[in-house]
Amino acid sequence: MTLTNGITLRSATDDDASAIQTLTATAFGARADEETRRRSLELFPQQEPLYARQDAIVAVDGARIVGHVKSRTMTLTVPGERTVDACGIAAVAVAPTHRRRGILRAMYTEQHRRTEADARPLTIFTASQGSIYGRFGYGPTVRENSVTIDRRFAEFLPSAPNPGGVELVDPGAVIEQVKTIYDRWRRCTPGVQVRPDASWGTLFADTPAIRSGGTELYAFLHPDGYALYRYHYREQGMQVEVVELTAVTTEAHAALWRTLLGLDLVKQVNATLSDNDPLPYLLTDPRLVRTEGRVDALWLRVMDVPAALSARAYQCDLDLVLAVTDPFRDAGGTFALIVRDGVAECAPTTRTPDVELGIDVLGSLYLGAYPARAFAAANRLQVKDPTHLHPLTEAFGTDRDAVLGWFF
Repeated sequence: MTLTNGITLRSATDDDASAIQTLTATAFGARADEETRRRSLELFPQQEPLYARQDAIVAVDGARIVGHVKSRTMTLTVPGERTVDACGIAAVAVAPTHRRRGILRAMYTEQHRRTEADARPLTIFTASQGSIYGRFGYGPTVRENSVTIDRRFAEFLPSAPNPGGVELVDPGAVIEQVKTIYDRWRRCTPGVQVRPDASWGTLFADTPAIRSGGTELYAFLHPDGYALYRYHYREQGMQVEVVELTAVTTEAHAALWRTLLGLDLVKQVNATLSDNDPLPYLLTDPRLVRTEGRVDALWLRVMDVPAALSARAYQCDLDLVLAVTDPFRDAGGTFALIVRDGVAECAPTTRTPDVELGIDVLGSLYLGAYPARAFAAANRLQVKDPTHLHPLTEAFGTDRDAVLGWFF
């Protein structure tokens, strides 16, 4: 494909590797670390590349690569403990020398054409900036809260569970147990993806390049969960960074947090929690779990409205007609959504719409983290009959918070 300004789009080849690395390093301020790659291959010698080179799209100006986007098929858990194959996009970059030339739009047009041809009902990615992707039909769909806990004063309520069962372990010795627990957790948690060996390899390679100045990984293991953490020696006192805490059960969650908050000599514990994580309600003083930041961890675009909406489960019955506007592709239209006992049927219809919304808003609602009532208050979702708003909000809700399984 050739753009009007002479820039050409094509699939990447192995010969492009060096130029792609230079472009993406410039865009994100970090180069791929060869020590991490080598160590990852030692741990998982049979791993496949996270992204196949030929699946990437590059924009070329003469002999120079000035744009890049890569993708892979990911298995995503959606509400109701179901899974959907989604297109996962990463490393979206345009050279700073080639801004405002339509390169990003052209690459996204081609990427979405390929995704539609592969009949993937969803596209997901982790966005570096929040102002760009709404015009392409994406909405934030998973939220993360960065919290700090002053460990010195953290006490558990007498009524808080104290199930025990946590072991202090060497992370390298329990990789297979951790992978098994993650997969159990993945199957019941919206937003979590099947995790390939290349991602596990990067995590357990644990090279200095990925430690942000902290120590090597430490680990606690429970039959139904695990915590991976590292120490940071700060001027104001020792801190612990919780790199991952995964708990299949509430008992594992309580047991792991009791252990983390029992670490001697530690002043502060830093972690990432979902909106409704129960940790504050286990403590005598919930204010000790202080939110320092809140970000959108995952963005989602619905590629096929009937396929996507019929793939997930719902919290209550519905019979509504949705008018969905798609500013970028042709996935919009008017659709009847009928839910009975959590199971949905969705198909195009000529009935009068009950609800009007953008496809980006539908993407935000999809995993249950963003409620319909908030978008209605912002006039980004309109209901003809106000009595429809409550059941719409309830139906798209979930029993478990949506979480990003692994960053890509």
